[in-house]
Amino acid sequence: MGKPPATCILSRHPSVQACPVGGNTMTITFMVLLCLETLPTPIIWAEPDPVVAQGKPVSIWCQGSQNADQYCLYREGVPEPLRREFPLEPSNKAKFPFPHMTYHLAGRYSCLYHRQTSWSVPSKPLDLVVTGMFNKPSLSALPSPIVTSGGSVTLQCGSWQEFDWFVLCSEEGEDHPRHLDSQHQADGWFQALFAVDHVSPSHRQTYRCYGYFSSSPYVWSTSSHVLELLISGVSRKPSLSVLPGPLVASGQSLTLQCHSDVGYDRFALSKEGAGDPPQRLACQPQPGLSGADFPLGPVTPSHGGRYTCYGGHTLSSEWSAPSDPLDILVAVQLPQGPPPTLSAQPGPAVAAGENVTLRCQSASFFDAFLLSKEGEAGPPLHRRSQHQDGEFQADFPLRAVTLDRGGTYRCYGSLSSTPFLLSHPSAPLELVVTGVPASVTSSLQTPDSTSAPRPDHTLENLIRVGLSALVLVVLVVLVFQAWHSQTGSQGETKR
Repeated sequence: MGKPPATCILSRHPSVQACPVGGNTMTITFMVLLCLETLPTPIIWAEPDPVVAQGKPVSIWCQGSQNADQYCLYREGVPEPLRREFPLEPSNKAKFPFPHMTYHLAGRYSCLYHRQTSWSVPSKPLDLVVTGMFNKPSLSALPSPIVTSGGSVTLQCGSWQEFDWFVLCSEEGEDHPRHLDSQHQADGWFQALFAVDHVSPSHRQTYRCYGYFSSSPYVWSTSSHVLELLISGVSRKPSLSVLPGPLVASGQSLTLQCHSDVGYDRFALSKEGAGDPPQRLACQPQPGLSGADFPLGPVTPSHGGRYTCYGGHTLSSEWSAPSDPLDILVAVQLPQGPPPTLSAQPGPAVAAGENVTLRCQSASFFDAFLLSKEGEAGPPLHRRSQHQDGEFQADFPLRAVTLDRGGTYRCYGSLSSTPFLLSHPSAPLELVVTGVPASVTSSLQTPDSTSAPRPDHTLENLIRVGLSALVLVVLVVLVFQAWHSQTGSQGETKR
């Protein structure tokens, strides 16, 4: 078979050939194969990425064989070549730069090149996507972004906008984007559920998602926030604490502290049931201890919940086992009405060693009541509500109270439907514990004598005991001397 006919060369200049013209890639391929010898298939790619935000620069690269003299770029559906470029050194590739990405440039691209008297076949297609054209969807992990190594998780991409399709992209670029059609929920929400199986700590698991319409598949929404899965391992768990305490009023601030004696250099804080990615912080070194502070504030009702934290090392994508959980309770205005009341039985003043009961009660319904002492960082006491005498109430018995049980107490009401939201507190109750134990009085004493303080005879008793011991010692000495004298007299008589 001879060389292609002269009619295939569309330019008069021997070194600059006009790009082939056709309606689509298949037509161009047919024309090339019909009249030209076959060259190696070119490779096409985009830098920095084929998914480009509106207004950002992007370049399409086409790589062919050595000694190529020109490259042509095509967009699907456009018969004329979009651009023609001459090769860079080395001459096996060309660059097609676009300073500003727009929706007019979005589409499916292919390229081919010319060498001597021949054209190559077109490259495989490249999908160039513009983003930022619609509101961003949300991306969350179900049931949680915390996954054990080897486990599975479902990523939910959703929006109130009526997207026909959702796309899930891996930030690491290891997988091609995954497309799923949108599912319309009864409440008007549109979503797609992407299963991620066999999660491994060998590389970071970081994702984002987009939405688009069937009529413009290369024009996507703004990106969702980036979601990174936290892969929990088996290394020693850190500890989680809170300052000033786990019970806070709406609008106030608190700080969650994650710390460990293991040398972790980063920490993550996660809230149970939240699909959002955990908060992450680098450690704040302390002598012999690593840790990080997670400030929350001003606190809103959405901050209420159960928290855990994790420790990790920068060079690994795996995290530690979770800390013990910590509950954050937020006091808000509940629809029940006024806050409960707090009282002490038999009274708010008690001697050390006696018993006292603090009673929290309300005319409004609460499933439970909680008792908190001012200045204590531990969790409040919790009791189920009992209905009695037209009131809902709970008793908190304090037995054999010590001096440290004195202080200011408040109580709160809670509903089982919102266990981390509490009512406004009761009025404060000051419990006074005196340092003198309750005295035991004789039944024969008069009321006046029971109320008068008893004299302290401790010193007198000590003196009496000392004198008795001294008399006893003297008697022992005298007896010993008498015995010794009698023994000596008997010896002399025998001689």
